[in-house]
Amino acid sequence: MPLEFKTAQTEPSLSARLSKNTWLRYIVALLTIATALVACLALNRFLGDQLAYILLFPAVAFVSWYCGVVPSILTVVLGLVAVKYWLVRPTHSIPVSSTAQSIEILTFLLACGLVAAMGEACRRDKEKLRAEQGELEERVKERTAELDAANQSLRELSGRLLQSQDDERRRIARELHDSVGQTLTTLIMNLSAVRTDMERLANTANALADSQALVQEMSKEVRTISHLLHPPLLDEAGLSSAIRWYVDGFSQRSKIKVHLEFPDDFGRLTREVETAIFRTVQECLTNIHRHSGSSVAKIRIARSTHSVRVEVEDRGKGMPLEKQYEMGSGGTPGVGIRGMRERLRQLGGTLEINADGKGTVIVAELPIANSSSTAPQLEAKTNRDINVAPAELPPLNIGENLSALRNLWRA
Repeated sequence: MPLEFKTAQTEPSLSARLSKNTWLRYIVALLTIATALVACLALNRFLGDQLAYILLFPAVAFVSWYCGVVPSILTVVLGLVAVKYWLVRPTHSIPVSSTAQSIEILTFLLACGLVAAMGEACRRDKEKLRAEQGELEERVKERTAELDAANQSLRELSGRLLQSQDDERRRIARELHDSVGQTLTTLIMNLSAVRTDMERLANTANALADSQALVQEMSKEVRTISHLLHPPLLDEAGLSSAIRWYVDGFSQRSKIKVHLEFPDDFGRLTREVETAIFRTVQECLTNIHRHSGSSVAKIRIARSTHSVRVEVEDRGKGMPLEKQYEMGSGGTPGVGIRGMRERLRQLGGTLEINADGKGTVIVAELPIANSSSTAPQLEAKTNRDINVAPAELPPLNIGENLSALRNLWRA
């Protein structure tokens, strides 16, 4: 089978080169007839002059097949003259001396004419096929270029969507912390004063105590939701503090024991890379709580010279075989996994999922080629973001969104 492929590739290449160069066709024709005549001279003493035309016929067929009509006619004429002059008795004589020689020459010319006609027809068919093949390849290249452009546009749109989502979460978190938090603090102070003034009213005091407790609980929930949407520690203190804060809170809420391996000398990264790592860990722990049924989880974060590696492991029931087959064969993963993979791909990273009956391991890698040079700019921009006054932020209707945010945190 490989030999047939090689032959199919070599023959069109030779025909294409000969069809594009006229002089090359005549040179090949002359070399072919010269080779055939040398073979006839070498074998003449063994085979006799009766087979000279038969030995010359393959050369004519080759020239007719690859070089065209005119070179084949030239080959027939030169071959016939050379054979008549050097090989056929009487030698060194051009005129035909007998009827038998006339029949041989006529038969040779008819056979050569038939082969030349067949070779020219086949060569024209090849030329037409080659032209159609070139046109088809050009169309395929155009469609491939259009598909690549569409895929690139889709990736850029996905990146902008993720960036907009992070910006909106950051804005809502600042709004909740700055406006609603201050208002609730003032309300707590007012309720405390009212409670002090009305302690003599036993019935009212109990209601006020309950109200104050509810407001404090709501303030705590709002603060927690704000931190979950976008923890201030991620911008202020870096990824190390934000990851430890989130893991501690997750363990308390879910009762899942989480073991965190995080180097003390990890340092700062760009805001996009730190956000991607934090969201990846957050999504992995959420999936462990919702789907795995594991009572323990392990997180390992390591940094090398050019990349950051994040591993999240559990000891749950793993991933169903049909889900693994669907993801392995190019199927559509879940929304959370697709979001993690797209976020990492926008930054040049990768996401790998390994699951069996003993648990699941998710490995994410991100390049950090220019992180050290951009860390000062990140810190300066973070300080400017933190010092934004509440009046500069757009108004937010907290009453319409607080219930949805509380449900999101409890989930």
